[in-house]
Amino acid sequence: MDWDNVAAEDVIEALREVEWSTPPRSFGEFFSRFAFPRSFSKWKSRLKCNLYYYRTNYFILVIFVLGLALITRPLAIVGAAFTALSIAFLNDSFAATFNEKFIRTIRHFSPHMAAKMRPPHMPVIRGRSAARKTVYVCGKPRWVFVVIFLTASLVMWFSSCGLLWVLYALLTSLVVIVLHASVRTPNLKARLNTFREEFRAVWRNYSEL
Repeated sequence: MDWDNVAAEDVIEALREVEWSTPPRSFGEFFSRFAFPRSFSKWKSRLKCNLYYYRTNYFILVIFVLGLALITRPLAIVGAAFTALSIAFLNDSFAATFNEKFIRTIRHFSPHMAAKMRPPHMPVIRGRSAARKTVYVCGKPRWVFVVIFLTASLVMWFSSCGLLWVLYALLTSLVVIVLHASVRTPNLKARLNTFREEFRAVWRNYSEL
């Protein structure tokens, strides 16, 4: 795949739609080969490729750095967990899986309430290009829960006086991610994995028509 032709918006869109349950890459693979890019275009291509391929590792890295920075502030740790959950809700696969499992759990106690949490029916017109589907969580648009969890995390950070530590931790994790994605050379496995996931995405979109 030619990552030079992939825009940053396309990478963000792919991270939003990709399967969230992909396991992280092994520790040995994550820290195996490093080299400085030879040009600015090579650096941009490598950065986009690694951000997509090692997305789960980077997400775990952010959580780990936040945990270390807030280890003496339990309330701030809960706020960081809420932030991670709100970020995870931005992924279509995670939001849909969470919604399905939560409704299934509620159905055991109150089938009537579980029925109300179902998303509204969206008819699919065959042969037309469908607009971007709205992802629902517990019957509400996804952004409602993102805003709720982000607001709750900010309140907890302010209450624990840990907002400055959170900003330091996020900045540190961002710098580490950019450095790793810049010097980690893309291997053949990363390229083959990208092609395989592209094929699955195209096949999934074709089957929905």
